[in-house]
Amino acid sequence: MLLFKKSKLSTILFCLSFSFLMSCKKDEVTVTPPANDNPETTLSKIAFGSCGHQLSYQPILNSVKTYNPDIFIYAGDNVYADTRDMGVFRLAYQNLANKQEFKNLVEAYPIIATWDDHDYGENDAGAEFPFKNRAKDLFFEFWGEPAGSPRRNRDGVYTSYYFGDAAHRVQIIVLDNRYNRSPLNGSVLGYTPSNDPNKTMLGENQWNWLANELLQPAKIRLIVTSTQMCCEHNGWEAWANMPLQIEKMFQTIRDAQAEGVFFLSGDVHYAELSKRAPENLYPMYDLTSSGITNIEPNGAPNQYRIGTTKQISVKHFGSVEINWAANPVAINFKIIDVAGVERLNYPISLSELSFEN
Repeated sequence: MLLFKKSKLSTILFCLSFSFLMSCKKDEVTVTPPANDNPETTLSKIAFGSCGHQLSYQPILNSVKTYNPDIFIYAGDNVYADTRDMGVFRLAYQNLANKQEFKNLVEAYPIIATWDDHDYGENDAGAEFPFKNRAKDLFFEFWGEPAGSPRRNRDGVYTSYYFGDAAHRVQIIVLDNRYNRSPLNGSVLGYTPSNDPNKTMLGENQWNWLANELLQPAKIRLIVTSTQMCCEHNGWEAWANMPLQIEKMFQTIRDAQAEGVFFLSGDVHYAELSKRAPENLYPMYDLTSSGITNIEPNGAPNQYRIGTTKQISVKHFGSVEINWAANPVAINFKIIDVAGVERLNYPISLSELSFEN
């Protein structure tokens, strides 16, 4: 009987060891980002999502593939590393790479990515995180950033992409809300807004870069921000913790007279569409998709939420559909669940996103 127990224990230990070694095995999957300028590619279906744990099954990625977008954007918390150990960090990425549903997605579509706190390295971390440069190297390695890319030399992972000819030009601006973000007021138990003019979400270099990007010609501009831009303050991480930085974003858009701007965000483990109406600016929309695997059932109050009476707390992905043939051009903001059901379908006209409106 004792011999049997030892034999059984040995078998269990062998299986556990084998599973661990398989999880550490380097996979051959290659993530391919698009070129920074793609004039021959017209975008009409843009899918995105965030907050997927690398150890959880991710059936929503199969739903994305069924939906068949032109491109997929990872908006942050793409793995949950939460570590200063780069070996553990690398393993988190490897566990994602080993998932068949992830392989199927990245082999089928160009992938754009930014990070949020959990794939940056620590919960709610900002500029103070001491391992951010090592984390940035791992990020670029995993997401296939070319060796000579200017993005690798920036103070963060921010970048931009362009798609389509002049009449169908889509600009995708990818922000970094972590690398230079000032410390927040409060703690994870609840943050309070700060009107300190010295606090920053992006850092001086990224703000200057963004101002220049918004001067470039485009019909539609998607700004990807890992934390919500247009929600009301709720004590969680969001741009609402730095109201002056929200106003700086709106003023940067005004100064550039940039039309066609809206935001895509993640972080909160649910989905919603927010709309704000700043003075001397057209409406600002923020479509939040945060539920590849992680779901928050309760959500938070948001006076700016539209399209649904409460947040959408199911596994989902977000989508922006563009009908270029419509006059004026039509845009649909969508949230789609695992079964392919549209939990949100909110249409707007591109003409609404104009200073002449």
